[in-house]
Amino acid sequence: QVQLVESGGGLAKPGGSLRLSCAASGFIFSNYDMGRARQAPGKGLEWLCGIHSDGSDTYCVDSVKGRFTISRDNAKNTLYLQMNSLKTEDTALYYCVKIPGDYIPLTLDYDYSGQGTQVTVSS
Repeated sequence: QVQLVESGGGLAKPGGSLRLSCAASGFIFSNYDMGRARQAPGKGLEWLCGIHSDGSDTYCVDSVKGRFTISRDNAKNTLYLQMNSLKTEDTALYYCVKIPGDYIPLTLDYDYSGQGTQVTVSS
């Protein structure tokens, strides 16, 4: 069965960095586009970034562009999100998602998600 196991969340100070990992199993990882989403306290799920199955194309929303980088290692079946210059408003539960077709920026079209990993940015 499809499993997406997330790790790497935690507490960071404003301006700090964290790297999230998502270990995938139960499907051919290199065949699928993947994405990242987050849910801040009291808000709905927000699409963040998408990446093509071979890593050749990525896109992130304007609010994190230039600070967050999505990448993948298909040999390790792992998706990454490098988060730099963190802000307090980045505090949220972060999800890794498997996309059934081609990722479409700003579109929450996914068939599986990880359990989420908490990121808290506070001084």
